[in-house]
Amino acid sequence: MNAFQLLKHAEKLLDNAGIEFSSFEARCLAQKVLKINRTAFIADGDREVPGEKLTELDGLVQRRINREPLQYILGSCSFFGYDFIVGEGVLIPRDDTEVVVNLCLDFLKSRESKKTLDLCAGSGAISVALQKAAGANVTGIEKSDEAFEYFKKNIALNHSGVKAVKGDIFECRNSFEDEKFDLIVSNPPYIKTEDIPTLQAEVQSEPKAALDGGADGFDFYREIVNHWSVKLKPGGALAFELGEEQARCVCELMKSRGYDNIKIAPDLGGIQRAIIGTLVKK
Repeated sequence: MNAFQLLKHAEKLLDNAGIEFSSFEARCLAQKVLKINRTAFIADGDREVPGEKLTELDGLVQRRINREPLQYILGSCSFFGYDFIVGEGVLIPRDDTEVVVNLCLDFLKSRESKKTLDLCAGSGAISVALQKAAGANVTGIEKSDEAFEYFKKNIALNHSGVKAVKGDIFECRNSFEDEKFDLIVSNPPYIKTEDIPTLQAEVQSEPKAALDGGADGFDFYREIVNHWSVKLKPGGALAFELGEEQARCVCELMKSRGYDNIKIAPDLGGIQRAIIGTLVKK
């Protein structure tokens, strides 16, 4: 069996199992098994491959058929042009989160000081992107033991200067000075607890703690707006990723705590995906 035949074999199995992007995913898995990139695959597709590679590929394909996220199987993903190591126990960075990163970059470009705090940092995707793209001085806080290990690995992988702090944002705020940061950003858990069992199987493979926003989905938004706003300098900004139909409530919550100049940005699907507002100067 050559490399092209190996690819078609994987694609057929995935397609028969109802995997939506079977061709793309088969190529990703085949390239991982053969340890080659797309260009090499095209150039050497007629090259014979050892039989054990078919066995290895079948194992990865079966994991995907069982609805394990592709990114977990590959062990990595790309976010904002940077590579991140991911696996069981950490939320997978998604393109939608780039919307909040862009809002943050627009704010930071006019700031001489760029001290940034990333709450619920997870894999470190937002932290690393802002540090690398804006030159921001970023501190990221993450509670989960598993996610925190990925966070540290991704800082090292990207040669980033982000400071990783292990902590629970509901408990550790007194460890940080008031009026210290120019920007606080968070992609918090925002799914309603009762909705989690209805999510697609791949998402349910991700850590529940990174998804569950409480009974109404707003537990983390309330905590951050009500208790972390004092950590911002006057005129500093607070930015969030948003779940569907959460923009209005988060906007009102921020306004009630003294934020103005509030901007909401949509993702490519038209969903209001990110929000940023500045704290009124004293």
